[in-house]
Amino acid sequence: MSDLARPERPRGPATLGIHGNDHQKVPGEPVVPPIVQSATFHWATPDDGELLYGRHGNNPNIVMVGRKIAALEGTEDAVALSSGMGGIAMAFLALVEAGDHIVASSHLYGATQVLLTDELPRRGVETTFVSPEALDAWREAVRPNTRVFHIELPTNPTLRFFDPRPITALARLHGITVTCDATFASPVNFRSIDAGIDVVIHSATKYLGGHSDLIAGAVAGSHELVAEVTRLSRLYGPALDPNSAWLLDRGIRTLDVRVARHNANAEAIAEWFEKREEVSATLYPGLTSHPDHEIASELMRGFGGMVSIVLKGGAEAADRFMAALSVALAAPSLGGVETLVSQPRHTSHASLSIEQRHALGIPDGFVRISVGIENVEDLIADFEQALEALDS
Repeated sequence: MSDLARPERPRGPATLGIHGNDHQKVPGEPVVPPIVQSATFHWATPDDGELLYGRHGNNPNIVMVGRKIAALEGTEDAVALSSGMGGIAMAFLALVEAGDHIVASSHLYGATQVLLTDELPRRGVETTFVSPEALDAWREAVRPNTRVFHIELPTNPTLRFFDPRPITALARLHGITVTCDATFASPVNFRSIDAGIDVVIHSATKYLGGHSDLIAGAVAGSHELVAEVTRLSRLYGPALDPNSAWLLDRGIRTLDVRVARHNANAEAIAEWFEKREEVSATLYPGLTSHPDHEIASELMRGFGGMVSIVLKGGAEAADRFMAALSVALAAPSLGGVETLVSQPRHTSHASLSIEQRHALGIPDGFVRISVGIENVEDLIADFEQALEALDS
């Protein structure tokens, strides 16, 4: 190949997380990029190039981490924002307008469901919720004004992993954009674009950041979509600050190795919980008992760090279990290096009625565990003593 350009070998997620796709080595350049802690930049006229301003989301730290997320997701572009819900909201606003219609999975993060149910209708956008595994329901829900299909993989907190490919194929037939909240998977375990999804949304607070020390979101997709999200974010204001962008980049540098440890710990803990008589159900895509194990095995590169259990003793048992923990921490959020345990009835799905939660498979006694990267033996010992405390 002396007279031909050698085709560039695709980089793996660990390499992309550290270097991205477009890092240029310059003598004297710092190995770790500096924080550009400036709200504004020298600029007089358009002859000076693009106007840089913090609210515009084009601070160098923000631009750099957006490019890295796009590289990980395999999309044309990506933008980092100030929260995951900022990403969800800006993506929807970029894709729909008054008079449009969205079809969404009925298995969604609570705040996303409230946004679709209560907020977007005030802007003239209606949403129909359907079971994500019922393709006929998606087909019947399509209207001439349907612009978006929205799904979540894996789902929060029931950890269902539905096959997105029939949904994306249906969307192609009707010119509909498919958006996916892939926070629970991270691009290490599931790259949404490979399944035909158009727009990938993350709460970067979670696995991408990975250390429970920042709030951020991300939207990845085509250049056109990201440009519109960026334009809207300049109006609505959810720009990420440079320090958080720097922290997010730092977190992404270890994403691949962290997720591998999350996966291994969670699988071992799920197998352990499945044998406990105090637990009526253990939900984890890596278990053969999981209803979506086969499709998750086909599409995921790892089954994730989230495990959910249902305690036989209901709400009281869940409260006592959490109070007895000593290594794991009772706290909302997920995806950090530490193990966090929460009850969706009090946190992510607190806005829903008991009937709505039960319909989604979230009964009282449901406990969501974000398995960290501690020694798994210590975590299992902690969970064991917490279960034993239920009988005391």
